Amino acid sequence: QVELAESGGGSVQTGGSLSLSCVASAYTYCMGWFRQVPGEERELVAAIITGGGGSKYYGDFVKGRFTIARDNAKNTLTLSMNSLKPEDTAMYYCAADTARPCRLNTSIPRPRFVGQGTQVTVSS
Repeated sequence: QVELAESGGGSVQTGGSLSLSCVASAYTYCMGWFRQVPGEERELVAAIITGGGGSKYYGDFVKGRFTIARDNAKNTLTLSMNSLKPEDTAMYYCAADTARPCRLNTSIPRPRFVGQGTQVTVSS
């Protein structure tokens, strides 16, 4: 069992920046974030293979604006979000899997462990 503690998020104007952090209580094979707007499906924001290799994956909409980084010693993940747009407004969820396959970097993320979520709101 893995518990995920999220922090960060909030409100910002268009073009602004926000950071999200997530601490895992135990080993993970992969970690990252997906986001969801009410009435719509989940979509991958960013994920990283924490169990080896360090491969990173980003949603198509990111286009170089977000950066995911890890500190394996602390089981901590951060997501730096720049050039935010109103369409980035959503609930952002930290998520993880503890074994292959990583179900974050799929068309509709379905990881086993999911945090409570943190709201990101971008106003125009």
